[in-house]
Amino acid sequence: MCLPVTAQAQSQSFPAGPINIVTPVAPGDAADIAVRAMGEEISRLLKTPVVIINRPGAGGAVGTSSVVQAKKDGHTIVFAQNSALTIRAVLDPQGVTYDALRDLTPLGVATRTPSTLVVRADAPYKTFAEFLDTAKKKPGQARMGHPGPGSVGEFCVQLASALTGAEFTAVPYTGAAPAVVALRGGHIDGVVLSIGALSTHIKSGVFRGLVSSSRIPEFADIPTMRELGYKEELFGVWFSFNAPAGIPEDARKALTGAIEQAVKSPAIAARLAPLGIVQSYATPEQAAAEIREEFKRVSEIAKKTGLAK
Repeated sequence: MCLPVTAQAQSQSFPAGPINIVTPVAPGDAADIAVRAMGEEISRLLKTPVVIINRPGAGGAVGTSSVVQAKKDGHTIVFAQNSALTIRAVLDPQGVTYDALRDLTPLGVATRTPSTLVVRADAPYKTFAEFLDTAKKKPGQARMGHPGPGSVGEFCVQLASALTGAEFTAVPYTGAAPAVVALRGGHIDGVVLSIGALSTHIKSGVFRGLVSSSRIPEFADIPTMRELGYKEELFGVWFSFNAPAGIPEDARKALTGAIEQAVKSPAIAARLAPLGIVQSYATPEQAAAEIREEFKRVSEIAKKTGLAK
């Protein structure tokens, strides 16, 4: 249950200063825009400045790890994508120094957006099948961009390759925005990113969507992998707020209350809808359950497809 704003704001010990929200994405990414919008609302509700800190890298593990190691007073939290909480730990267990459920306190899921594979609209292939035919004729020459090692996008590129038998060369970038620039410039053949980073380019006719992790009402012509006959879907992107494990109870209650209200804000939802971002609140308990379930699914898929190290 959400605490009244007055109860949050009048906590005797929290907040005692600015709240830093680390986001493991590049400035200008759709998720960066989303957390800044919610940060403004959290600042208003808790009556304290909120500072957004961008620390991209390693599929979100760099920024998330910095918060695990932060002071456990609730004044530093992370707006982490699911790759940092589940996928990265499976693909590169030696590179992740934290356990998402042991070392973090979930504060609530905030946003969801499908992952979509797109190519330039002037590419010779019109469908995913045609793209695969081209890729299979020249193994390894189809260059697929993604927003960085250990990201949802990288996992989707590897998963698509494992499911279809097409050999892609995965090309990492330091976020969604640089990957979009690379595709627009013709430096890569395709890219897998959240629809929020791609929607304006699809609408403008620059990019063509070939397959998505789930159906997108606004782009009804883009199918999913299962609809094309494959056994697995690509993974979508979701973000949740998390604090270091062991923060004081008054800080946890104040943060979860403010986050719930910010995520459920109709005004913020209206600002983010054009970016393809859906405000989708889930409680801290539901967030923890989703982390457990997705980690299990990623582990099973990685084992079956040989993606795990």
